Amino acid sequence: MKRLLLLMCLLPGLAHALEPGDRLAPWTLLDQHERPYTLTPNTRVLLVARDMQGAKLVKAALAEQPAGYLEARGAVFVADIERMPAVISTLFAIPAMRGYAYRVMLDRQGRVAERYAVPDASVRFMRLDHGTLVAQETYVDAEALKQALDASPTFP
Repeated sequence: MKRLLLLMCLLPGLAHALEPGDRLAPWTLLDQHERPYTLTPNTRVLLVARDMQGAKLVKAALAEQPAGYLEARGAVFVADIERMPAVISTLFAIPAMRGYAYRVMLDRQGRVAERYAVPDASVRFMRLDHGTLVAQETYVDAEALKQALDASPTFP
């Protein structure tokens, strides 16, 4: 009985792999400019990176893109920075991100990114329709991620 109780206590903390048809729970995070963003039914693409290698894939895929590129596709990028030492994020990483041509939603406690079971050194690319997961892929190559983003429809 004690083992069952222990298992039940640990299960909520484990990442649950989402399946197509699952509805994503809304969340709110601050971006690198301290502006809030809430996941809404209008979000069409959700990119999630759990580590620096994954974030570098997104940075490389977006290197040549103009400001507004992600927004035009209804896309949002979440970076899990929980494992980054606070002094590094505050003094170096976040100030550097302020120069990016795209918003980075900063998951400082890792509570949002952990919902999406993203492997290390990768980016989870999730297509959404009114808050429901339609499809998802994991990218480990910046060029392939760029092609997937380029293939995403734009919205006025």
